Amino acid sequence: MTYQTLTIAIADKVATVTLNRPDVRNAFNETTISDITLAFDQLGRDEAVRAIVLAANGPAFCAGADLNWMKKMAGYSHEENNADAMQLAEMLRTIYLCPKPVVAKVQGDCYAGGMGLVAACDVTVAVEEAHFCLSEVKLGLIPATISPYVIKAMGEQQSRRYFLTAERFTAQQALRIGFAHEVVAAGELDATVAAIVKALVNNSPNAVRQAKVLVRDVAGQPVTDALLADTAERIAHIRASEQGREGVQSFLEKRKPAWLN
Repeated sequence: MTYQTLTIAIADKVATVTLNRPDVRNAFNETTISDITLAFDQLGRDEAVRAIVLAANGPAFCAGADLNWMKKMAGYSHEENNADAMQLAEMLRTIYLCPKPVVAKVQGDCYAGGMGLVAACDVTVAVEEAHFCLSEVKLGLIPATISPYVIKAMGEQQSRRYFLTAERFTAQQALRIGFAHEVVAAGELDATVAAIVKALVNNSPNAVRQAKVLVRDVAGQPVTDALLADTAERIAHIRASEQGREGVQSFLEKRKPAWLN
């Protein structure tokens, strides 16, 4: 498959999806949105892929919406704007629901919709020099489409501040509020992401997939009898699964599990 705005490389069970519009700071337009949606849909179903890295070329990770695309939207009707926003929403949901774990490799500034891309991923590693900004209100807009993911990532209270002020904040602040998992020197970014990806690939593919669903389903739920029954059913089901049995057996026999062969 050929993509106009991305490059994709697959090696050692890891797919690297790279935003490739450095001349516009990897801002996205309708083509980028279509490319990302299709790429994550296909990679999510590719049995040869165990993990996905979302990266970017150039000094910026993603500047949000492309200016030329925004000019076009200025002339859209309400119905056209709604349809356009739904395409962006579908892109973010495709990343968020991707059955493969996704690591965001943030090598530079990440603004507006770019923060939605990162928030939809499972793990975020950023360089110390990166800055973040939810800049929408400066333009008379709101970060509506990305809000489900950004609020999950940084929490309601921090979202109140940064949605309303549009302040730029540092990678260390992103780490402090929970938006980033790790912040590293630029020279350490590749090695840090590689170590995380190695950990992901070494684990049971089925368990990783089910663990991702588990977090999504259990987060924010009250501890009720129904939740207890649900989680008990999940562990019972995975214990009886092929990889569940193999994982326990390989541990007891002090050998590598079959999925590492």
